[in-house]
Amino acid sequence: MSALLVAADRLVTGSGAEPAPGWVEVRDGLVARVGEGRPPRSPDASAAVLTPGFVDIHCHGGGGAAFAGGADSAAVAAATHRRHGTTTVLASLVSEPLDVLEEQLHALRPLVSRGVVAGLHLEGPWLSPRRCGAHDPAVLRSPYLPDVRRLLAAGGGDVRVVTIAPELDGGPEAVSAIRDSGAVAAVGHTDATYEQTSAAVSAGARLATHLFNAMSPLAHRAPGAPGALLDDARVSVELVADGHHLHPAVLGIAARAAGPDRTVLVTDAMAAAGQGDGHYTLGGLAVEVVGGVARTESGSIAGSTLTADAALRHAVGPGGLTLAHAVRALTANPARVLGRTDVGTLAERRRADLVLLDDALDVAAVASAGRWCE
Repeated sequence: MSALLVAADRLVTGSGAEPAPGWVEVRDGLVARVGEGRPPRSPDASAAVLTPGFVDIHCHGGGGAAFAGGADSAAVAAATHRRHGTTTVLASLVSEPLDVLEEQLHALRPLVSRGVVAGLHLEGPWLSPRRCGAHDPAVLRSPYLPDVRRLLAAGGGDVRVVTIAPELDGGPEAVSAIRDSGAVAAVGHTDATYEQTSAAVSAGARLATHLFNAMSPLAHRAPGAPGALLDDARVSVELVADGHHLHPAVLGIAARAAGPDRTVLVTDAMAAAGQGDGHYTLGGLAVEVVGGVARTESGSIAGSTLTADAALRHAVGPGGLTLAHAVRALTANPARVLGRTDVGTLAERRRADLVLLDDALDVAAVASAGRWCE
């Protein structure tokens, strides 16, 4: 494969370094060299901003398709987000009966082996009915350990994240089992107290699922789950930067509290991402999208219609994050959560996933493993 040289006015490597003029050379699908200033020869492509491919660890679908809909639907969803810069994505599943989730996991595993998705995320069914959000409360249950092990086994090692409400009966034991399986235990859809959440972190939880949303609130005398998750340096925190899940000021406050190493921007996108307003489903629930906001019939926000490039624009605009912080939150930090060292940064011998952006941070081109994506 011939070399590909891409130059940028602002190269953002995902390492946390401030943007600066630079270039990246690609050979055989990997980053061969990264340099500052003028490129060594005339570049094959150039951009106002060049970043690593985005890594989305919480995504339910897009392009009118859901990851839960099977292999063909999952391929459509992954391709939709790839056009918006996401070159590494987890397929997130919402709460369903155990038999249904088991079937969905089996259907998606071949896509993991083919690299269409980077792994699987179980968002439920071990969630709090008090904080169920867009999850059907009829299928929620306590994390009975044999059930947890059953779904982890059905994932065959491809389940990378499991969201759980740790205050439920069996919660701490389930967190430990998830950790021991090699997956990341995430605290979310929870009514846990500060103390219960801290205990879950001690048991191995290392991620906050969409911090603040579907979660006990942070109050000055009862800091709740958000207080414990923000306060512990071992925990990375997901933030949905769409202007609807979080007020921009809260997004900025949380990102500054978590710092540049623990902030993770996610889309929490459902099938309507990349589509228009209309009627959709999420799990077994009807969802209506109006003005780009997805809600159930009860009025709960039902995921988002967000794409990663739009999250970047919102984070550095109303959210007030620096470009370096926001890019790191979309690349290196979520890659680290997954234990991936081959993606998330532009550095030698890493996979050459590239996002070329214009000055407005709109996507101009995307490369995956050094190949331009359609």
